[in-house]
Amino acid sequence: MTEIAVASERQTAIRLLACIQAAGDANDAIRWGSDVVCVLHSQSRLQALDFWMRNPDYLANELLTEFETSGERGLLTIAQRIFDDREPDLRRLPMVRYLFGAFEPLDNALAILRAADLIRIKREGVPGKIREHLYLLTSAGEDALGRIAAAAPELGWYRDRACIVARVAGEQGGKALKDRQYLQAEYAGTELSHLIQPVTDRVLARLAAILEGLGE
Repeated sequence: MTEIAVASERQTAIRLLACIQAAGDANDAIRWGSDVVCVLHSQSRLQALDFWMRNPDYLANELLTEFETSGERGLLTIAQRIFDDREPDLRRLPMVRYLFGAFEPLDNALAILRAADLIRIKREGVPGKIREHLYLLTSAGEDALGRIAAAAPELGWYRDRACIVARVAGEQGGKALKDRQYLQAEYAGTELSHLIQPVTDRVLARLAAILEGLGE
């Protein structure tokens, strides 16, 4: 039986901190406090970003789609490196599919960040009817991520990868991102409460076809 990889709460906390920094909006940050650097809107967006962090083969597929649109060779290089480094085997952290897509409780990892005031969480709405969760990155959080990334290449990977994920996500909200993820048959076809299946073989074949078309 294949052992399922599981991240520690601290690893998850670093991953989420990197996502919040990379994909957060700095434009209206100041209204939340003089030491707030950026704001990430919505729990569903954070979950969608985390899915691509945890599933490198799905991220590589998005990079190939962007390459086919833009022709930017750097995107193809990143996708190729994901497979060269065996990330789908070594870095994949499976997520369970629920009614509204990939989901994992993040409360414990977020609590680690909140306890150190690296992030703050605000809720828009009223008790019992919360419209949106807002994740505020503090200057302490930004500094901490910088120190973590500089400590070792393995830790720096989280910040670098989150920047790639944020670029793929663009300005889309959580629902739009999850809709994109649902376009993959393996994702959409996963039974509820089961682990979302990988797309490694299919994306590898797609990459090979693209490279062949380029004469490489």
